[in-house]
Amino acid sequence: MKNAAASWLGAALLLTTPHSARAQVLDIATDQSPVGLDPHVATSFATQLVTSTVYEGLTAIDAGLRVVPALAQSWTVSPDGLTYRFQLRPGARFHNGRAVMPADVAASIARVRDPKTASPYASRFAGITSAEPDGDAIAITLAQPSAPFLAQLAVLVIVPPEAVAELARRPVGTGPFQFKEWVPDTYIALDRNPAYWEAGLPHLAGLKFNIVPEAATRQLGIQSGAYRMVPALDAASAQALAGNTRTRVLQAQDLAYSVIGLNVTKPPFDKPEVREAANLAIDRAQLAEAAYFGKAQPAGPLSPALTEWALPVTEFPCYRPDPARARKLLQDAGLTLPVPVTLNVLGSLQQVVDVAQVVQAQMDKAGFAVTLNVQEQGRFIQDWRGGNFQAFASLNSGGTDPDDYFGRSFTTGGATNVYKYSDPALDTLLADARIAQDPAARKRLYDDAQRILACRGPAVHLAYGTLFTAVRADVQGYQPNATRSLRGLRDASIGQ
Repeated sequence: MKNAAASWLGAALLLTTPHSARAQVLDIATDQSPVGLDPHVATSFATQLVTSTVYEGLTAIDAGLRVVPALAQSWTVSPDGLTYRFQLRPGARFHNGRAVMPADVAASIARVRDPKTASPYASRFAGITSAEPDGDAIAITLAQPSAPFLAQLAVLVIVPPEAVAELARRPVGTGPFQFKEWVPDTYIALDRNPAYWEAGLPHLAGLKFNIVPEAATRQLGIQSGAYRMVPALDAASAQALAGNTRTRVLQAQDLAYSVIGLNVTKPPFDKPEVREAANLAIDRAQLAEAAYFGKAQPAGPLSPALTEWALPVTEFPCYRPDPARARKLLQDAGLTLPVPVTLNVLGSLQQVVDVAQVVQAQMDKAGFAVTLNVQEQGRFIQDWRGGNFQAFASLNSGGTDPDDYFGRSFTTGGATNVYKYSDPALDTLLADARIAQDPAARKRLYDDAQRILACRGPAVHLAYGTLFTAVRADVQGYQPNATRSLRGLRDASIGQ
């Protein structure tokens, strides 16, 4: 028996050693450092790039924007649509070595819903009435049926309760890569998770997120081979790399959108006609050319990537630029021209700064006097979360279901309703759409919601860009995801 075991081990080593020898760390260049890595609290793009490879939810969203199993290998739904029973994967373990248990799922749900956590995702899961272990499964019961529930569970990642105090600096998840080291403003290093539940994955030995604020340095780095990936590449760099045979530029329609957010509790944006004037001031086609090199589409409230939901922008009268009408609306509202506006700008993203400069010029021609207040990421987020702004310019993430965005952002008391916006008619529309099981009925409700939000809502939607990802030619098996998740790196490898 001993000789047989030794022979089996030798054969296994012969099979696995070549694969292990080829495994390499993928060097990634990103534009900013996360402010934290707690996935229930920190939701910026800089954070999500890292956390999408470390943590997992019960479900996931694939590159085709379909809901797929993740930590739940399967699920069933009760006939009344209220109770979901998720069968957990038997081999799933946290990076600390402990098996994932149904109680961990219940604890993660409770943490996201706890007001003390202040999770931006809280309002998505306000309809959960219970989450109870059921053998090796978890049973989640809702107060009302929820059409987007399975898709929304993808952002509710499962964490071990014993580690939550340190998640912001030392993440512990179940994903294909596990935390190794964080040197602030320099890099974050992850190792391959050797106990990942999906056999044979990941192929890479690890990931290294290099913090490289300058776009030109990221572009030179991918060209030279210093980096093998640049996610969310800016349009100018994508254009410059288009003919480079040593790199490939991958594309997807972005769910993220550039936006001017308006605080409806502060003058002048407490007046709906002033919000409409801000929309009339914007020439979105010109903005797409100037700030996106033409690689963007004018933004309605929903991304054109959501082909079954998004209305064409021709449906919105205020999307035809009309500076003269904007000035008249401001005067009719009793305001003296020009109307001063301070615009907080997320300065850590050059794309946002470029957009803000175009918006400033356009609004100034329409009777406003815009002052740009360019802020570093931490300060911007603090003011954004606290509603400490008159207006802001940012790049915000979208979702795969309209409720992902509308529910948390525009319902009264929504978790990311930083605008302090409240419209009882819209609240009713969104509540009805969430529980509607007929897709055609949901479509009609969300059409009405888009028409309410487009011109007099608290967000001036500007553009949905093309999501560019640059990879070296030897990077194989990776597909970009419109959600900007890097979960697909579990399938990636580096060729020889």
